[in-house]
Amino acid sequence: MVDLPLPPGSTLGILGGGQLGRMLALAAARLGFDVAVLERDADSPAGQVSNHTIVGAYDDPKALAELAAVAKVVTFEFENVPARAVLTLQQLGVEVAPGAEALAVAQDRVAEKQFLNASGAPTVAFAAADSGEEAASVAAVMGCPLLMKTRREGYDGKGQRWVEHVGDAAATFEALGGVPAILEAPADFVRELSIIAARGRDGATAIYPLAENHHEGGILRRSLAPANVSKAIALEAEKIAARVLKGLNYVGVVGIELFELKDGRLLVNEIAPRVHNTGHWTQDGCSVDQFEQHIRAVAGWPLGPTIPHSRVEMLNLLGDEVDTWAKLAHEPDTRIHLYGKRQAKPGRKMGHVNKVRML
Repeated sequence: MVDLPLPPGSTLGILGGGQLGRMLALAAARLGFDVAVLERDADSPAGQVSNHTIVGAYDDPKALAELAAVAKVVTFEFENVPARAVLTLQQLGVEVAPGAEALAVAQDRVAEKQFLNASGAPTVAFAAADSGEEAASVAAVMGCPLLMKTRREGYDGKGQRWVEHVGDAAATFEALGGVPAILEAPADFVRELSIIAARGRDGATAIYPLAENHHEGGILRRSLAPANVSKAIALEAEKIAARVLKGLNYVGVVGIELFELKDGRLLVNEIAPRVHNTGHWTQDGCSVDQFEQHIRAVAGWPLGPTIPHSRVEMLNLLGDEVDTWAKLAHEPDTRIHLYGKRQAKPGRKMGHVNKVRML
């Protein structure tokens, strides 16, 4: 058993060395923790700001043993952590948060929607397909258009395609790799929203205001927060977040993407058992941001306040947009967050900015 709360001076482990890991590491350092990152890249964004970098695959037994030797509490920055990695760490006496149940649900889009519906969190209609023939049968019953996604992995618009006609379903299934898929009915939404919520080890919860999100090509472009929503919508989103946190016996921060329908109802698009891009606004809009909140939760500390002190427009910097840093630095209301990635590629998230306005 790990003694909690974890005191300052302890080492916290992070599986994954991307930008979310980097911002988690910076938040952990601010609270007095050392950070050890397990990542395949020796020069990762998170590794650049951490005390230790362990280079290896996420499920490499030797690398995991090295991580367990220095960190008794471990979290992760992305939901596709191999399940066997979590099991190995637990067998080595390490506390991993969020837990295996949250990972299992989030890693399978069918299991995720089944969990959400069972928890009273509505989603679009959906069905699973394990072959091109099944995909065609589902499309014939549900009607088109349908959004087909791989059941596992895929992010930022990857691993998904629209099926416009029943006759295209089998070919679309093969184009996505011929792997198990989910077909989803389209959502007649007026806008995309998201809510960032946290649950501590004592069961206490903390929920941030909703953000309104705009995507381009499947990639988040900007978020506006707090979103201008009715009290009814805000309350419903908070209820959904509470059901998700309790249903998963969750510890840490979770991101929940929502569709607001024309009639004011909310549908859950997906959940992410980690800090989330649509929560970056909290870095400059709240006294305790989502990254510190996550560290507090997994370390067994009390959760912090979520009341915003500013209105924020968060903009992702994609590809060579990062080269506009000099111009952005002249804007007095703009806070720049760059990720330390060495090479800018089209569509790659290189950083983000928060444009701050007082409430």
